[in-house]
Amino acid sequence: MTAVERAPLTDHPLAQALFAPRSVALVGASSDPVKASSRPLGYLRRDEFPGSVYPVNRRGGMINGEPVYRALDELPEVPEHAFLMTPTAAVVDTVEQCGRAGVRVVTVLTGGFAESGVDGAARERALREVALAYGVRVLGPNSLGVVNPHARLALTANAAFSEPDVPRGGIMVASQSGSLLGALLSRGRDRGLGFARMVSTGGETDLSLGEVCESTVGDDEVTGYLLFLESLRHAGRLRQFARAAADRGKPVVAYKLGRSAVAAELAQSHTGALAGEDDVADAFLADCGIARVSTLDGLLEVLPLLRRVRPRERGAPARRVGVLTTTGGGAAMVVDQLGLRGVEVAAPSDDTRRRLAAAGVEAEPGAIVDLTLAGTRPEIMGTAVDVLGSAPEFDLLVTVVGSSARSQPELAVAPLVERAAPGVPLAAFVVPSAPQALSMLAAADVPAFRTPESCADVVAAALSRPAPRQTRTGRPDHAPAHLLDEANSYRRLADLDVPVAPYVVMPVRGPVPDGLRYPVAVKALSADLPHKSDAGGVVLGVSGPDEVAAAAARIRDAVALTGVELDRVLVQRMVPALGEVLVGYRVDPQVGPLVLVAAGGVLAELHRDRAVRMAPVDPATAREMLDEVTSLQALRGFRGAPEGDLDALVDLVVRLSALAGSEDVLEAELNPVLVARAGDGVTAVDAVVRVRTGGSKEGQ
Repeated sequence: MTAVERAPLTDHPLAQALFAPRSVALVGASSDPVKASSRPLGYLRRDEFPGSVYPVNRRGGMINGEPVYRALDELPEVPEHAFLMTPTAAVVDTVEQCGRAGVRVVTVLTGGFAESGVDGAARERALREVALAYGVRVLGPNSLGVVNPHARLALTANAAFSEPDVPRGGIMVASQSGSLLGALLSRGRDRGLGFARMVSTGGETDLSLGEVCESTVGDDEVTGYLLFLESLRHAGRLRQFARAAADRGKPVVAYKLGRSAVAAELAQSHTGALAGEDDVADAFLADCGIARVSTLDGLLEVLPLLRRVRPRERGAPARRVGVLTTTGGGAAMVVDQLGLRGVEVAAPSDDTRRRLAAAGVEAEPGAIVDLTLAGTRPEIMGTAVDVLGSAPEFDLLVTVVGSSARSQPELAVAPLVERAAPGVPLAAFVVPSAPQALSMLAAADVPAFRTPESCADVVAAALSRPAPRQTRTGRPDHAPAHLLDEANSYRRLADLDVPVAPYVVMPVRGPVPDGLRYPVAVKALSADLPHKSDAGGVVLGVSGPDEVAAAAARIRDAVALTGVELDRVLVQRMVPALGEVLVGYRVDPQVGPLVLVAAGGVLAELHRDRAVRMAPVDPATAREMLDEVTSLQALRGFRGAPEGDLDALVDLVVRLSALAGSEDVLEAELNPVLVARAGDGVTAVDAVVRVRTGGSKEGQ
């Protein structure tokens, strides 16, 4: 039975048409071997693709002895999949022809769409409309195609596939960048990796990376996913796919560009600047249960470890790593890299050291278990792995193998290969260039790494990966929105029981209300001044009625220089505190509601000391967030200082994150929140809320 004739391993019609079509049309096929449009036909014929292949070009003629059809309506059957290599101007009409003919899936290689400016964006809208009108699914534009080694399908113009015999295996690679397919193929081939599917999603005008991947989760040939992401567009489908993959036990890992990108566009608060593009990506991918790596080597080396390490329970303690080595220098490199990523390297307990000694294993004292040259003997290394691998203080054991991995690989890594049963928390960093040792480890599915950086990258990603959550993902929202002033912001948040310092609103020219408890802060009250301090709109430590009136007049004159005409001020009681914190919320247009905790005050953006999660969060997650904000350690009794009320702060973070259920609030920020001594609570003394114009609670 041929690959295409076999009983399908998935009944998903999209996956079948994309990756196992029974017939393919190559529209714009060329006989010129220099052109990329000549490659798909060459690859399909070289690999003996068993389905029908129809080259189409309006010029007709012959390519390598086989006839070329001039138009789709000349074909003897309707192809399941059309690969378009036509000029940009012809793409929309050609997709319409495919739709009229009944083609199910069209891959568009051609560029010149949204990425090329206003005219290209108009072409892309037209492409989307035609696809929708005729029910044809479009992959691309700017897609280099799809590959299914199991079906001998290389429907791609990528030059990297000119090398025959793509290794078969269980990995699906999905990339928003077509050129990366070739890089991952060549590097994966060198590592002995096998691939089940490869796809370049390009511009994603219709089919997104998430939808394509989701169509394959029921395919038994696919066992795990490597994603290369340039953006988080279509985040909802990506989340849906990740959930489906997790349900079937198929790990997903992503390399996401943007770690050095400029922060996401600032809305009207510090939160917009602090929760930049990369922070949003981290929070979203973690919420989806997708492991994120930051090295290309790590992307290729991570799946074996993900299959061994279960997702971390949310709120559970950080996992700890044990390090076993025969070379202290090599192990130190791994430990350094793990430390940079916040992974704790734990020393063996006294009980574990006694067990090692009882088994005849001598090890140097310290966090690293260094067997020295004795560890090159398989029986010593094997015994040490048995003892440390069963020690309760370790969640993962990393073994570092020295020069013997190259000189005597059959001895150096044999103890690891013999202990490669699924579920054993074991990984290896091989210090020298040792291809044979790495091949032995790969064949046994032992997670193995070529550099200390990729080892630490993958270990950190695997140990921190949580199970996916069911939370709301955003959609691009261009509805008009506006800010509320501070008083209305407090009112809008009232149903969340946010603790707010007592305040009154008064006209700039008085009268000053009776009964104020001094000292107070006098602040400009205007929706046009989200950052009042920057405009001279705040006076602190005001001690009496006359001073309140003077402060109001001074504020009015200061903000007038910004063009804001002020008629009211907010007078608020000042309260003592041990520290200032920012708690923010915003709806990201791609991934949805986020909550943020950061160092507070006017210098919040300067410190950039923050933690971000998808909203809503539970108390355990909120507490994790507080642990990540370095400056909050000062509120934990640092050097004998009094402890702050972090329990109350956790409660406030949870309350604000509940805005994820709101239909009108797009952004909310409490900055600063004043943290008092333990047991005395927290108090918000400023608020900025942005709502959809016309929302159900607008102005409340």
